[in-house]
Amino acid sequence: MATSTDGVELVGDETAKNIARAALFAALMGAFGFVSFPNPVSPAPVTLQVLGVFLAGIMLGPVWGAASMVLYLAAGAAGVPVFAGGGAGFGSLLADPTLGYLWSYPVAAALIGAVVHRGVSLRDYRAASTPLLVGAMVAGTVVIYAFGMAGLMLTLGYGIAEAFAVGAAAFLPAEALKIAAAVGIVRSDAVAAA
Repeated sequence: MATSTDGVELVGDETAKNIARAALFAALMGAFGFVSFPNPVSPAPVTLQVLGVFLAGIMLGPVWGAASMVLYLAAGAAGVPVFAGGGAGFGSLLADPTLGYLWSYPVAAALIGAVVHRGVSLRDYRAASTPLLVGAMVAGTVVIYAFGMAGLMLTLGYGIAEAFAVGAAAFLPAEALKIAAAVGIVRSDAVAAA
């Protein structure tokens, strides 16, 4: 009696690769959360996580970049210590002063990816011009700090001016460095691929 060893492909190779990449970027976000420095003028620390959001949007595109951030949030909500400074738990997404920043990550990654890839379909991100990369990351930064300010207003009762001062303006020098680092990483990847 002959048996067949043919299997059914439940997930295509490209989808499997994208799931693995999304998981990798979620793990990277968790690692970046441990690089955390107190900001003397803000209740939110300075972390490398925004750099992770930038890179996920650029390298994974809007769908998979956002998916990686959702996976990161799900891991943190489930108790994996991946939030800033090793924080974890569903309460971080509901009551922590940094909740707005956390909720912004999937939206910002999707926006950055959509700008860089010029839509939902993946393109070679290494072909994107530097002004396009910078513009996409600036737009993502606006989203992150708008959500972050809203979170501070919601949890700490700040007015809009105070939320802007401690929730956005206090971080702008660090964000400029992260944007420069992301451009450098993408450009070095483009050189390595050539």
